[in-house]
Amino acid sequence: MTDKDHNPSSTHPPLPPTSEAEQFSRLRLLRSRRVGVTTYKRLLTEHGTAQNALAALPEVARAAGVQKYEVCPEAVVQAELNAARAAGARLIMQGTAAYPAHLNEIDDAPPFLWVLGDAGLLKRPMISLVGARNASSLGTRMAKALARDLGVAGYVVVSGLARGVDAAAHLAALPTGTVAVQAGGVDVVYPAENTELALELAQTGLRLSEQPMGLQPMARHFPSRNRIISGLSRATVVVEAAAKSGSLITARDALDQGRDVLAVPGSPFDARAAGCNQLIREGATLIRSAEDVLEAMAPLAEASPQLPLEPPLRAAKPPKPKTPLKEVAALHRKILARLSPAPLAEDQLIRDLAIAPADVAPALLDLEMEGRISRRSGGLLSRTESA
Repeated sequence: MTDKDHNPSSTHPPLPPTSEAEQFSRLRLLRSRRVGVTTYKRLLTEHGTAQNALAALPEVARAAGVQKYEVCPEAVVQAELNAARAAGARLIMQGTAAYPAHLNEIDDAPPFLWVLGDAGLLKRPMISLVGARNASSLGTRMAKALARDLGVAGYVVVSGLARGVDAAAHLAALPTGTVAVQAGGVDVVYPAENTELALELAQTGLRLSEQPMGLQPMARHFPSRNRIISGLSRATVVVEAAAKSGSLITARDALDQGRDVLAVPGSPFDARAAGCNQLIREGATLIRSAEDVLEAMAPLAEASPQLPLEPPLRAAKPPKPKTPLKEVAALHRKILARLSPAPLAEDQLIRDLAIAPADVAPALLDLEMEGRISRRSGGLLSRTESA
């Protein structure tokens, strides 16, 4: 699986790769330095196949001012595949029938998912249930009751394998089906106190992650994890959440993805209820039991028609005329002037610039490769400290 025989300047469409070879190359592309989900998908669209994109990536990096760029070595991807085999994990690629349909609908859907357990759960209707790590006794009881009753009603309960509300929800839903979305590698259990629960999930439920095998979770991985929790589900239920918490990030992701948000109200004197009360004030559906959730979900009971997973691979488009360097530099300056460390939606940036999206996209790719801007879930952009 090497690129040595590839001729990127050829005018002939590349030969169709085997599915195994293309999967390997796509994983290698995604694991390459400074290639996030958005960049990965843009490179695939522009170059037709992952093998073409890998061949073009060093030049893309050079054009963005990154010298001596090297794509992810084949040995790194092979080591990841070997680790997955040892752990009993399975790789699900976007564009295949096994990929969850609801997750595929979001703009920044992960190109790959590592899964441990019953992948058939991904074909069933899902509801996310999230909340505080330092949950109260009442919050834990509520999470268990909701998860148990929603499971009996036919829903798979999705949560994040954290302590508190997440753990309570997973435990109660084990008999009926539950999915844990992990911030680190699917073979890394965090927190350690949920090790026994994680083992049970791998046997009777499902654990999944977009991260490489063996990756220890860090703070920046949790917001990315949250978009998957909400993206898998038809709705997100928040049981307890402080005013600034990861659960609220998940709720915001759900709203950005066009999903319903429901919240359990709490005492105004309890900080753990502040986030839920805020969500309700802003329009989230107030719920007191699983019956309220099911009533809110009734209009969505009939599954919507499945969208096509991914367009078929196409031959690379002929190269566009290069924009003069002065114009490129000027556009870079305009973009950086509009951005700050505070996140800004990409579509809002494009509106502010009053420039065609097709002209802005290459500049954003350049700046991302240079490390001067970063992308966040929900289509948000921010300026890095080095910019």
